[in-house]
Amino acid sequence: MEPRRKRRLYSLGIPIALIVVLIVALVLRFHAPPEVARLLPESDAIVYMSLKPVRAATHFDEKPVTPSPEYAKFLDGTGFHWEHDLDRIAVSLHRMPDPNGPNGVVAYTGVMEGRFDSRKLTEYLQKNSVATENYAGHTVYTVPGSEGRVMRVSALGYDMVVASNMPTPEQIHSVIDRYAGGASPFSGSSLLSLRYREVPYFALAWGIGHVGLPFSDRGNIQVFGVTLPMSEDTDFIASLAFRGSLQLRVEELAASEADAMQTAANLATILQIARGFSQGTATPQDAALHQAFASLSVEQKKSRVVITGDVSRSLLSEAVGGK
Repeated sequence: MEPRRKRRLYSLGIPIALIVVLIVALVLRFHAPPEVARLLPESDAIVYMSLKPVRAATHFDEKPVTPSPEYAKFLDGTGFHWEHDLDRIAVSLHRMPDPNGPNGVVAYTGVMEGRFDSRKLTEYLQKNSVATENYAGHTVYTVPGSEGRVMRVSALGYDMVVASNMPTPEQIHSVIDRYAGGASPFSGSSLLSLRYREVPYFALAWGIGHVGLPFSDRGNIQVFGVTLPMSEDTDFIASLAFRGSLQLRVEELAASEADAMQTAANLATILQIARGFSQGTATPQDAALHQAFASLSVEQKKSRVVITGDVSRSLLSEAVGGK
């Protein structure tokens, strides 16, 4: 091959190789979990929500909100209004060894992305903290909470904040370490690595792991006063995605096909009862709730129980921004 031709092929190969590398990087980034989720520490469950599209679809941020005195104090001090300023949030759930302790059944570590006034936030945390710690170049503020709890808070960057009410600083340290490491598309907790691949693409909100922990009551999951036929240890993959309409999908990972069959039958019975209670209601919110119950279906797929249904924008608006 002539030297001139070799040089021409070589010069063409460089930009092609760069394009291929760029495409691979974009694909990996596209399929990667959101950064706020990748930063979270090891946990029993993860819940995520992207509020930007929800805000655009429901306009829940336009509803008047009457804050509690404690929240009003926070607003005055920081200027942060979550309904306007929060774009994405991911929260890890940590089971507590003593459900009767100050943290109850579960404690939380959350990473929030949005618009923060750094000066106001720092001044508020300095004024209200009872202790500070410098960890890996980040100041961690300890703020007293209710019922003997404490909240540790630290700004990761100009648009990202982490907060944790775990009894020890280990979890917030883990988040700071992950942030310092660049939170590559391959990073994240073991739970995220195990289950995120099963979350539907373009989900506005999702939860994986023992997401029933906050509703735990004597070892079972209780929602709206109804005890569901499953234990608090049950693993779920739940999501809310827009597919022409807002579609809810919840998968329970049962221990066996027999367990899944029994759970599906029990859930179908509970769902039928709930439809009867919600029928004939007068308010728009109740009508939307009845419509959601009417759309729900329960199906068994081997050792999994799959619940699907539609959620109206008005109901989602009430759930996210309701007073």
